[in-house]
Amino acid sequence: MTATSPNATSPSSASSLVGRAGDTVDAPGGVVWALRDSWNEATRHLRAVPRSPELLLFATLQPIMFVLLFNYVFGGSVNVGGDYTQFLIPGVFAQTVVFGSAFTGIGIAEDLQKGFIDRLRSLPISQGAVLIGRTMSDMVRNVLTFLVMLGVSFLIGFRFEGGLAKGLLATALLLGFSYSFSWIQALIGLSVKSVEAANSAGFIWMFPLTFLSSAFVKPENMTSAWLRKVAEWNPFTIVTNAARALYGGTPVGDTVWQSIVFAIAITVVFSFLAVRKFKSAASH
Repeated sequence: MTATSPNATSPSSASSLVGRAGDTVDAPGGVVWALRDSWNEATRHLRAVPRSPELLLFATLQPIMFVLLFNYVFGGSVNVGGDYTQFLIPGVFAQTVVFGSAFTGIGIAEDLQKGFIDRLRSLPISQGAVLIGRTMSDMVRNVLTFLVMLGVSFLIGFRFEGGLAKGLLATALLLGFSYSFSWIQALIGLSVKSVEAANSAGFIWMFPLTFLSSAFVKPENMTSAWLRKVAEWNPFTIVTNAARALYGGTPVGDTVWQSIVFAIAITVVFSFLAVRKFKSAASH
C-alpha cells in the first residue's frame, strides 16, 4: 500500500490557521468541524486511488482467488450439508472485508514514517478526524472490492436466496464489522516502527481469526473439541453466520444483534485507544 505523499492536498481547514513551523495550534471544536475535517482527510486519500489503480486491482485479485480456489478445489470434499458455494461465499466476503481493514494500519504507518502525522498534529484540525478520514476512505475502497467480488460470486452461482433486502442487510453488517476492525489496524499502524511491521502485524493475527471460524467449514466438523469451542465463540464466526443466514434466507437467531454489539464495542474501544495514541505519536 502506498499512501499519498506529504505534499498531497492538505486539509482545507488548516490553510489559514497554521502557526509558525513546529507550533501546535488548537483545533476549532464542535461536531461540524470534526466532520468537515474528517471528510477533507477522507477525500485526500480517495483522490490517490485513481493515481494508483494497481493497489485496488491487487486488493481485489486475492479474494477472487480465494473464491475460485476454495469453491472448485475444496468444494467437492467439504461436507456442509448443502450447496458449498452458498455456504462458502459469505465466509469469503467476511474474510475479504476484514482483511481489507489492514490497509488502514499500513497507510497510517507510512504517513507516520514519512513524518506526515507530525505535520497533521501541528495543524488546527480535529485530532480524531485524521483517523476517521482514513477509516472512511478505506471503507469506500472496501466497498469497491466487495462489489467486484459480488459480481464474480454471482457468475459461479451464488444468489441472494433470502431476497434483496436481507442481502443488503448482510452486506451492511459485514462492512460495519470491517470498519470496526479498521480501528484495531489504526492502533497497530500508530504503534509499530515501520510500514513492513504494520503489514506483518496487521495480517498475522487475522489468519487464525478467519480460518478458525465457520467461514470455510462448520465448527462441528473440526477434529478438536477446543478448536470447536474457539470457533463457536469467535466474533468472526458470529458475523459470518449472521451474513450467511441473511443471504440464504434461513433463521438468523441472535447472530445479527450479537454482530452489531461486537462491531460497536470494538469501534468504541479501539477508536478511543487509537485517538489517544495519535495525540502522542511521532515519526520514528
